[in-house]
Amino acid sequence: MAEAEVRRLHLWQNRIEAEVEVSGSGKPMLYFHGPWGLDADRPFVKRLADRHTVYAPKFLGTSRDDPNAIHVIDDWLDLLVYHAELIEKLALTEPSAVGHSFGALLAAEIAAASPSAIGKLAMVAPVGLWSDERPVKNWMVLSDTARRAALFPDPDSAVARQFFDAPKDLDGRVDKLAKFIWAQACSGKFVWPVPDRGFKNRSHRIAAPALIIWGAQDSIVAPAYAQDFARLIKGARVAMIADAGHLPHLEQRPPNFSKGCGSDPEPGPRIRVIGNFWIEAGIDDEARADHGNCVSAARPIIQ
Repeated sequence: MAEAEVRRLHLWQNRIEAEVEVSGSGKPMLYFHGPWGLDADRPFVKRLADRHTVYAPKFLGTSRDDPNAIHVIDDWLDLLVYHAELIEKLALTEPSAVGHSFGALLAAEIAAASPSAIGKLAMVAPVGLWSDERPVKNWMVLSDTARRAALFPDPDSAVARQFFDAPKDLDGRVDKLAKFIWAQACSGKFVWPVPDRGFKNRSHRIAAPALIIWGAQDSIVAPAYAQDFARLIKGARVAMIADAGHLPHLEQRPPNFSKGCGSDPEPGPRIRVIGNFWIEAGIDDEARADHGNCVSAARPIIQ
């Protein structure tokens, strides 16, 4: 895949310069990254871009040349209107929208605010609901060791090391750690202290076919929230990913099938994107033939 094109958009009365990375070719897809910044999600974006033109906006304050943008917008309504303005500027027609964690909530809120703007919706481990019996764990206040264990069922896995480990050279190390911390601070402004901004009051407006994806071992946002979101979004389907935590889109390798049916030793996404957005048992005919009854067929939700 060719290197992503970076589009710079002047928004919000020219007070914000937004960066949107555009990659791949095919039907348009918006990708809203998680709390750790776009860099952390690049392996997944790369796979999405195999068959889509992916538009991945960097969240407020995380564009390299405009860190102060995070101070321009302070409330949830303005944040949603800002993203609507960004999508209008991109001039996309019914793009699919995919997001992870906080980015998944943004995607869902946009789909609720403007039902005709989004063609299909995929939410990976979204925040946005709250139950006192299942409090969402604040990843920002955890120690490095505790955060690592909370995000990944296997904190020593190759994917966990790739996610957390910084380059050995000083400049590269400082750059990665600074981006990592600052991205959490920027998104954290709108997530905490309680990651509930009233989405449940607007969720009925979502008209796009919706897929809710969750790691079965997520210890940041309890997997039981998947059914809570599904009840709020008419017709939503849930894909529960075994052996994955809060970052199933990074943890799992293609294809996903039962033990003893084969394996892929290389680290990387196991969520399969083959022509469409396939999840869990969603796999193409060629791969199904390779692995026989170890997987079952599923319809793609994002084409």
